[in-house]
Amino acid sequence: MKKIHIILLVFIAGTIALLISLLNTGSTYETIAEAKAKPGKFVHVAVKLDKTKPVEYDATKDANYLSFHAVAMDSTNQTMKVVYRNGEIPNLMISERLVLKGKYENDHFECKDVQTKCPSKYKEEMKARENSSAGQQTEKKVETTSATNLPDRQAGPASSNSAANK
Repeated sequence: MKKIHIILLVFIAGTIALLISLLNTGSTYETIAEAKAKPGKFVHVAVKLDKTKPVEYDATKDANYLSFHAVAMDSTNQTMKVVYRNGEIPNLMISERLVLKGKYENDHFECKDVQTKCPSKYKEEMKARENSSAGQQTEKKVETTSATNLPDRQAGPASSNSAANK
């Protein structure tokens, strides 16, 4: 075998090994029950904020400490306490869904990263467009009707002007 063939084989084997190792690190969304069953394992959990319980955040006491309770997205409605140690989470109170990335430890979920899924600002705009489009359709009909009458009105003065020019 030539040296180039050996180098290519080693490169291909290394690439395959890298791809296999990356496949094992992928994570799917777990439920609260699954996260509790796997303490210490890094997981992604899709939840909703439990708005019936208080969010604990005091910037003067500890600006990095935030804790709240989360409710499962599935039909079990399980809850868990979440501790986030990277400060306040923007849009936490208006989010429709949260994706928590971290580990379940002892009696709480130790969250390393939070991804908020906020309600779309376009939902309200689309409702407004639908309501206004119904009104615009009637306006267009009126405009179309008046537009067909305009050439007749303009034709009169134009013909009188052309008659005056003769």
